[in-house]
Amino acid sequence: MRISTTTLLALSLAAPLVRPTHAQSAPANPGFEEGAPTLTAWRFNPSSGYEVALDSAAPREGRWAARVTGPAGGSGPNVFGNLVQYVEAAPYRGRRIRYRAWVRTDLGAAAWAALWLRVDRTGGRMGFFDNMGERLITGSTGWQAYEIVGDVADDAEVIRVGMLVQGAGRAWLDQASFEAVGEAVRPKLEAARPLTERGMENLAAFTRLLGYVRYFHPSDAAAATDWNTFAAAGVRAVEGAPDAARLAAVLDSLFRPIAPTLVVRAGRPRAAAREGDGLQGDSVRWWRHFGVGMAAGRPSVYRSVRVSLPAAGALPDSVPDPRRPLAVELGGGVSALVPLAVYADGQGTLPHAAPPPRAPAVAPATGDDRATRLADVALAWNVFQHFYPYFDVAQVDWAAELRTALRAAATDADECAFLVTLRRMVAALHDGHGGVYHGCEGTMLSPPVVVESVEGRPTVTAVAPGTEGVRPGDVVLRIGGLSADSILRARAALVSSATPQWRRFVAHRGLLLGHDSLVALTVEHVGRDTATVRLRRAPPAGEPGTKPAPVAQLRPGIWYVDLDRVTTAQLQAALPELERAAGLVFDLRGYPDGLDASVLFSHLIREFATSARWNVPVVTRPDRVGWGFSEGRWQLWPMAPYLAAPRVFITDGRAISYAESVMGIVEAYRLGEIVGEATAGTNGNVNPFTLPGDYNVSWTGMRVLKHDGSRHHGVGIHPTVPARRTRAGVAAGRDEFLERALEVVSRSR
Repeated sequence: MRISTTTLLALSLAAPLVRPTHAQSAPANPGFEEGAPTLTAWRFNPSSGYEVALDSAAPREGRWAARVTGPAGGSGPNVFGNLVQYVEAAPYRGRRIRYRAWVRTDLGAAAWAALWLRVDRTGGRMGFFDNMGERLITGSTGWQAYEIVGDVADDAEVIRVGMLVQGAGRAWLDQASFEAVGEAVRPKLEAARPLTERGMENLAAFTRLLGYVRYFHPSDAAAATDWNTFAAAGVRAVEGAPDAARLAAVLDSLFRPIAPTLVVRAGRPRAAAREGDGLQGDSVRWWRHFGVGMAAGRPSVYRSVRVSLPAAGALPDSVPDPRRPLAVELGGGVSALVPLAVYADGQGTLPHAAPPPRAPAVAPATGDDRATRLADVALAWNVFQHFYPYFDVAQVDWAAELRTALRAAATDADECAFLVTLRRMVAALHDGHGGVYHGCEGTMLSPPVVVESVEGRPTVTAVAPGTEGVRPGDVVLRIGGLSADSILRARAALVSSATPQWRRFVAHRGLLLGHDSLVALTVEHVGRDTATVRLRRAPPAGEPGTKPAPVAQLRPGIWYVDLDRVTTAQLQAALPELERAAGLVFDLRGYPDGLDASVLFSHLIREFATSARWNVPVVTRPDRVGWGFSEGRWQLWPMAPYLAAPRVFITDGRAISYAESVMGIVEAYRLGEIVGEATAGTNGNVNPFTLPGDYNVSWTGMRVLKHDGSRHHGVGIHPTVPARRTRAGVAAGRDEFLERALEVVSRSR
């Protein structure tokens, strides 16, 4: 399956960019009237299939509006149209700003548009960022005003504002405005300090109850609660409780206004005799989670809904009984009775309660604050505790991971140290989609070389033209004063991966990352002599490599298609040649971002086919008890021309997610030999969420099984013809996987 749009958007927009040299001191051309019909002041970042133009048909005001058009067939999940303007931040430092604009849309079913605003700080660090991730604009709408309000840091350099469009359709932007609206709100930070043993018990108990009430107590008040604000207030309130009795009292005072039928006690849980009989209503209401809905208003296969049945008559076994609450030990000497269903009438859930008070305006949350860090651990831990589908594969003591993360979060020095804590926690899930991203890292750059694992050593596999002192086949021994192996071990410990091959790939690709600077590499040449070379980390100008063109005839009658780079249009244009081919080599060492896989397979099958099984958990009870699944699959139909030539598919450990959906079909229907190495072993839509302090978390929200029902996670797609790279081959400029594939397809002829 494709990786979620929102996650890749976070990776591309939330990662700070190099400071532009063309920022203006104030926003210009907000109504698109200046220079029309030429776009003035605004920039449109080139994106495959997306176009921008000024449109005089029905603008919001004046004669013109800007129109961004997405490709009719949609696009890959990390490809989008981005209309943007850069503003010098100096006049707005320490101020709260508001970006407001009018938007009109005519979008396809899965498409969306959004305003976005980002503040870039010194050192490439990111400040405030909002891309309307929880309130995307979808469908067809008339002109409507949208706004983003945020604070500008004291060291801010550039402010970026604009509009994004993803998918098929059109969106118009007009009447933009940008202004300071007051002073920035300064956060009151709680300093780092270690947890006491009692404090640890208190926070662990609070964390467990937080998950039970947030996701499974279906009261109207719980559904309306701002859980991010609640979690931060809760950790402050419970940590200092001196004993179980006081902890129970504090938990009761926190949660009872939200969950009136909840019972919290010191001691072991005592069964309640038909709790809730006095609240008989017309209906019974409970939560049903499809995965879990983490992004209201965002297109997703995941959602959480409260559902109801009439209270009269017996309830099905699948429905929680409001008279029989779940008895749980929370730890810290405290237990709870948590109803998983409640009665309701025409006015709402019973007993009726006043809506929770609107939270007062507070300073933006930050990972520099201890309470925010502890709250983030509690919030993230519960998402995985109740909804992560692969604990049977990961075999991790998740309760122990909670304590480890809380202990580290309490003493982390700042928001970047806490980023490491979150990454270590997510790494314990062994989820190839798992990751945590934050702007505190700044702009991460790499020298113009590629380093990968070859024969078990960090080996330079490609070098950009003009780079001197290092060449393919060199082994990286040291980076600065540290050994490359020690850096790899440290990076690998923070990589969430279901397989060793994905962990190796990610760790090696990050080996040379750093900020804009010269980096000293000590390398071992093929002849065993060593040298130290200084290279500059710089923005990428395209990754160096030696692959053939996306579609190429490599030998008479033998055609090559790089599924990692080919677009659907290029593939369709090449079909006449591919139909006449004597052999076909499809290369999938990467991610087929620009390719519609249904188009590819329609020409490779003679009969109806399907994809692997994508099973979204259907959850009504906590702690992964009693799960059902909602299954979905691609449906693939044959289409002329049929490509009858012998086929070989190349793949390796970097092929993940959507790439594995493709390779899984190849494997199941034996569409050709598979040459290379096993894939990453992680598939399924991600279900990203954002924690207070702007930590963006990605993870796999569904269980993917192979066509025959066997496990895919941690297994992947294995080659029928194994191949490996050698250092000598890399040094000689050979592509040994491609050579092996050509050998196999030639023999098949």
